[in-house]
Amino acid sequence: MEERPLTGISPPGRIAAPGEGIGQDELALSARNHGLPLEAMRYEVTPAGLHYVLVHYDIPDTGTGTDAATSAGTTTDATTDPDTWRLTLRGRLRTPLELDLRDLRALPSVTHRVTMECAGNGRARLSPRPVSQPWLVEAVGTAEWTGVPLRAVLAEAGVAPDAVEAVFTGADHGVERGVEQDYRRSLPLPVGEDVLLAHTMNGGPLPPQHGHPLRLVVPGWYGMAHVKWLRDIELVDTAFGGYQQATAYRYRQSAGEPGEPVTRIAPRALLIPPGFPDFMSRTRVVGPGPVRLAGRAWSGHGPVVRVELSTDGGAGWADAEVLPQGGHPYAWQGWHADWTAVPGSHTLLVRATDASGRTQPLEQPWNRGGFGNNQAQAVSVVCR
Repeated sequence: MEERPLTGISPPGRIAAPGEGIGQDELALSARNHGLPLEAMRYEVTPAGLHYVLVHYDIPDTGTGTDAATSAGTTTDATTDPDTWRLTLRGRLRTPLELDLRDLRALPSVTHRVTMECAGNGRARLSPRPVSQPWLVEAVGTAEWTGVPLRAVLAEAGVAPDAVEAVFTGADHGVERGVEQDYRRSLPLPVGEDVLLAHTMNGGPLPPQHGHPLRLVVPGWYGMAHVKWLRDIELVDTAFGGYQQATAYRYRQSAGEPGEPVTRIAPRALLIPPGFPDFMSRTRVVGPGPVRLAGRAWSGHGPVVRVELSTDGGAGWADAEVLPQGGHPYAWQGWHADWTAVPGSHTLLVRATDASGRTQPLEQPWNRGGFGNNQAQAVSVVCR
């Protein structure tokens, strides 16, 4: 559907007032969505149920549940039922296509291990706080996605010379900032050879919350580009100006400026929490003596080449050992360092630098949407 205004429902984007706590709307968002428990970074590949999830609207009816909804008077949405689902390719093409899951699974497939991070990861730590999904640092996960390279499907359809972008439409529908819309995003042409039409996650069918039966996977880009419940691809000869492209997901200092688009993931390192936690504060408790500290680091701008660790709140820094990518150029890398803990309270800091020279800041530059936040992680530890 075309986007259309719908007034009186969705409030405009705003910044929290000084001292304003997280409200019920934000709590409702954080109950629907979930981050990665940081201790789950011990897995090189995140189990599907632990991978972060952000759903803008509703999870569409994929036809995989019980018949309770049907008996209550609703019907299965044919665009996401795997038995009737179709992917349409149209627009500036030589031959428009319509493919079902059997067609896609019959094409040569590839598997990419990809670290995916929400563009708003870290938003809740900003001051003043943009009012939205209140992520801390857990909006990340790494999965093995199997599917068909998008370039192969576009080559079969034949891209017209005047096509400049591919617009991807998901089956999720809702209202955002007063605009009724299907979730839609675009990518410039030609698309990278690593972009996938993914039908499989970690060797099994996509779970409903991760886009069943088909989603887009764009390695190196923040999660807003990985359109879930994908049902339509349109090639266009002008830049796409839809809400999720031109209004949302822009780096802005003020509401009125056009801003710059959010694209690739900024470098980040995270520490697997050592020891054991306090229930409420999540402060970690360790015993005195040698402690192996470890974690993950990633960037959408190339491999991570350096991870630095401070065990004294940033007064001094030492290099950790960074593990190689191991044939997975789109996935996080392991790192580790040894620390001799002494009794008392400590603040551990960790930061990454990638091959492009980008380094995590100690203080996060602010933007109105709370996007691209990669301030160095701080972890409170008590040694006793």
